[in-house]
Amino acid sequence: MANPEWGNQTVLTEFILVGFGNLPELQTLLFLLFLVIYIATMAGNILIFALVVADQHLHTPMYFFLGNLSCLETCYTSTILPRVLAGLLSVDRTISFSLCLTQYYFFGSLVVTECLLLSVMSYDRYLAICNPLHYAARMSGRACLQLAGGSWIGGFLGNSITTLSISQLTFCGPNGIDHFFCDLIPVVKLSCNDPHLMETLAFILSFLFALVPFLLTLMSYICIITTILRIPSTTGRQKAFSTCSSHLTVVSIYYATLLIVYMFPTTDILNDFKKVLSVVYAVLTPLINPLIYSLRNKEVQEALRKVNFLLLK
Repeated sequence: MANPEWGNQTVLTEFILVGFGNLPELQTLLFLLFLVIYIATMAGNILIFALVVADQHLHTPMYFFLGNLSCLETCYTSTILPRVLAGLLSVDRTISFSLCLTQYYFFGSLVVTECLLLSVMSYDRYLAICNPLHYAARMSGRACLQLAGGSWIGGFLGNSITTLSISQLTFCGPNGIDHFFCDLIPVVKLSCNDPHLMETLAFILSFLFALVPFLLTLMSYICIITTILRIPSTTGRQKAFSTCSSHLTVVSIYYATLLIVYMFPTTDILNDFKKVLSVVYAVLTPLINPLIYSLRNKEVQEALRKVNFLLLK
């Protein structure tokens, strides 16, 4: 319920993204760093997506999902970094309420989609390694479309709940968002309404769309690693274990940072720490994913060699 003391105050229609404004001496350095990350992230993910679409040898369920992940990461990064870069260059960091809500809707929807998609990808690898005889039947073209489509639809529908809830809040106090993008908790903290309902909603949705997919992903990789340890060939076992362990490490970091940011209570002590964690899952993960999931694969490397050969021919 809104506080009656705010009844005569002007309702806010725009916010100020504080971002990294408390580090003025590092603005230029941060701009260059984020610009390099943005260019590298876009180049890497667009390259993977283009290779998956163009090369017939990559038209398999695993690369279909990797293509979806690359497309998602391209959109994901573009909802955040262009605005961050503009804020680092400009003194004016204002953002309208409608634009802030739009940014949160797309960013939050893509975060949920990625959680679901990573879970689907781990299930795909589980079937391929632990149940290879049933793989072709369970990962048919129709099944892949349904799993990928369900991840995208689930992400955008799931985040519609919080976006609609934010749109009903009243903002009449301070308008400085202590973050580098419009995220749920920093925005809700500025509301005149009681924040506990929104924080509870964030906790429940984080449990459903982050913790549950993470546990499913973890179970899949435990089964995969258990199966790998039974491989008689030492070389084959080491190679497969190295690949799966790197996947699991990146996935664990991604989910862990999300869960800490959205499920742990926000305090003054944790506030700056959560901002750092947000950089990890919102900025660094889209940069690392193409390297971990795709560019290390022999099939992708072969497709890249074909492209280089055609360009040099």
